Amino acid sequence: MTYAMTWAMLSVAIAAEVAGTTLLHMSRQFTRPLPAAGSLMLYALAFYLLSHVMRTLPVGVVYAVWSGLGIVFITAVGWLAFRQTLDWPVLLGIAMILGGVVLVNLHTGGAGH
Repeated sequence: MTYAMTWAMLSVAIAAEVAGTTLLHMSRQFTRPLPAAGSLMLYALAFYLLSHVMRTLPVGVVYAVWSGLGIVFITAVGWLAFRQTLDWPVLLGIAMILGGVVLVNLHTGGAGH
């Protein structure tokens, strides 16, 4: 798998995780079958893709990028779609998460195993 394809696959895994988390919220504690099923399928897709990405990239880089960007994007979805408020400590925390993802990638150079 090419380096670019690996990062593209990680991007799709992040998108699947964010969509799955959004549907999890919409499932209302698994009382609504369609969002609940969609959430499970998207989480399964995310982990399947992550398993392939980890064959090329170090697990620390993969997990830092996946979880960090997932938090950032799901926070944005919460703000945009569900009208959740974002005060300055939340925004500072998001900035720190993004900084951490950048540092992890700079430190490892995004190198493979």
